[in-house]
Amino acid sequence: MAGSRPFVPVKLICGVMLRDTALFSEAFERLSQVFGRIDLTSSAFKFTFSDYYHKQMGGAVERMFLSFSDLISPEKLSSIKLQTNELEETVRREQGDAQRVINLDPGILSASSLVMATAKGFAHRIPMQNGIYAHLEFLFGKDRVRTLEWTYPDFKTGDYDKFFLEVRRIYLHQLLFEQD
Repeated sequence: MAGSRPFVPVKLICGVMLRDTALFSEAFERLSQVFGRIDLTSSAFKFTFSDYYHKQMGGAVERMFLSFSDLISPEKLSSIKLQTNELEETVRREQGDAQRVINLDPGILSASSLVMATAKGFAHRIPMQNGIYAHLEFLFGKDRVRTLEWTYPDFKTGDYDKFFLEVRRIYLHQLLFEQD
């Protein structure tokens, strides 16, 4: 098609929520087998912003984030969300648990924003494909995170900002020095 260009590659990230924090390293290993080498992980954060996951997972949960080394095309986000949904179900079956064991939230980070994938549609979410929506979580200023009206409450606290700003720094370096 005349005038069309490929999208600028983006950084794949993933939020991982668990009630059994001993499973974090196993989850990271499984994710790296599917999506490649992990280049940064956050510290663990207690998730206390709603009881939604507490009810689904049967206990208090913690969240960590990770980013992957390889840049990807942003069009892949919906298929990645479907893959992480399948991985969640595989882990649940392997653990022999009737409840959800793990929650995986993939997203893509660009120079200007963080977009998370979700299967839940709302007015501010953009349909991608196969029942997956894009949720614009926040925007980046020069050295800060700018939240939006619909940014999830835990993302609004600023607790995650240091991690995402560091991922953005790595990403910008990759764009400058590692792209053909």
